[in-house]
Amino acid sequence: MNKSIEIQAPNAMPKRVFLAGSIEMGTAEEWQKKLIKDLDEKKYTFFNPRRDDWDSSWEQTIKNQQFHEQVTWELNALEDADIIVLYFDPKTKSPISLVEFGLHAKDKKMIVCCPKGFWKKGNVDIVCERFNIPLAETIDELISDWDYLIRKMNG
Repeated sequence: MNKSIEIQAPNAMPKRVFLAGSIEMGTAEEWQKKLIKDLDEKKYTFFNPRRDDWDSSWEQTIKNQQFHEQVTWELNALEDADIIVLYFDPKTKSPISLVEFGLHAKDKKMIVCCPKGFWKKGNVDIVCERFNIPLAETIDELISDWDYLIRKMNG
């Protein structure tokens, strides 16, 4: 199967969306699948760090090739993305998501979903307010208000 995509002029290039946020296997909901399905008609290219072949026994060190490859892929995809959607699942702590939030809060390409109950919601809300980052309370709100949130993100 050919995985190449050809886009001819003057057609628009699809926006690239990085799906950052809670992934803790077995704890965090698989929100990425819902978002991809519900935004399908938008024809985005999604960068999804959740992977089917993740092995939780991998030692999370710089010397572990698989782990290093995963983190490097995520950092590159975050930089390459046109839009970063960042979801904080209230059932998780999501320390890496908080790092990604801090790294990209000033980039003007982030939309955050932080439901009530996330342990650092107050901090997330204040950072979003400070840097004019669009904020949704639920995944359903994020999806239903998508066009508005994109316009707000673009200023």
